Amino acid sequence: MPFYRRITEFPALSPQTIANAREIAASLLGDAMNRSGIMQAAIKPIATGTRLAGQARTVTTMSGDNGIIHAAIAHMQPGEVLVVDAARIDDVAVWGEIMTHSAMQRGVAGLVLDGAIRDVAAIRALGFPVYCRAVVPRGPHKGFGGTIDAPIACGGVAVVPGDLVVGDDDGIAIVPLADVDKVLAAAAKAEAREQETIGKIKQGRTSAELLGLPEPEVIGEA
Repeated sequence: MPFYRRITEFPALSPQTIANAREIAASLLGDAMNRSGIMQAAIKPIATGTRLAGQARTVTTMSGDNGIIHAAIAHMQPGEVLVVDAARIDDVAVWGEIMTHSAMQRGVAGLVLDGAIRDVAAIRALGFPVYCRAVVPRGPHKGFGGTIDAPIACGGVAVVPGDLVVGDDDGIAIVPLADVDKVLAAAAKAEAREQETIGKIKQGRTSAELLGLPEPEVIGEA
């Protein structure tokens, strides 16, 4: 099966928008999208303290094959995030140290992979942001085929080229490109409300009180 690449163009987000997104928690972005756009719990960073923000470039692989990912790296632009549907295969690694060096040389901002990686210690040492489903030593095949820049599903979320990818220690949020401005604004307001709530809790209020929850009904004798 050959490699395919769709010719895809999308408007670039401003550096300031990307920088602002990097400072917003993935959880708040999900809240601002009615709890949607959040990848499954299995997609986690390989290192604590990881922060990631950038626009997506998408890849779909054949099972256990990473040839198309190598090809995709060569087409990446600085600051973009490689988002890969690797068929949720967790016992064959389709990313490793060599690919990490190649991606860093291209200025790729990070990797989100619905599959497995290897060489995790070396990648951590390089400081390259990686979110994935699993880590395993077994290596991949190459050349079976795949597609670059098609709509994909990664971690249970639809992703198209140009979507905003935001990651932190909790996981990954995907914001559709058309909704970026309003979602970031809503998330920023939610963050301000959270800080106000925390301030009230520090003054002695309870979270149940602030949420207006009823007092639990007594159902048994002491």
